[in-house]
Amino acid sequence: MTTPFPSADVVLKTGKTYAKDLTERVLWTGATAVGGVLVAAGPADMLHVSFWKSVGVAGIIAAGTLVKGLAARLFGDPNSASTAKGV
Repeated sequence: MTTPFPSADVVLKTGKTYAKDLTERVLWTGATAVGGVLVAAGPADMLHVSFWKSVGVAGIIAAGTLVKGLAARLFGDPNSASTAKGV
């Protein structure tokens, strides 16, 4: 008879994998957002971002996330968008 609940080892491994994946995604998104703001605002206009520049930042962030996900698939596990080992 099998139990409907996973073993403690499976839960801990799954939790560890999830935490690793989540941490990586948060750090990459933050780095991409900062890069997007720097590119969209430019060095002379860092503190004044218009609506359309903000929309541009969102596009840059989305493009950066896409490139990162494609690179992770090409250079890492083809079944994961993560660059972290074991995810």
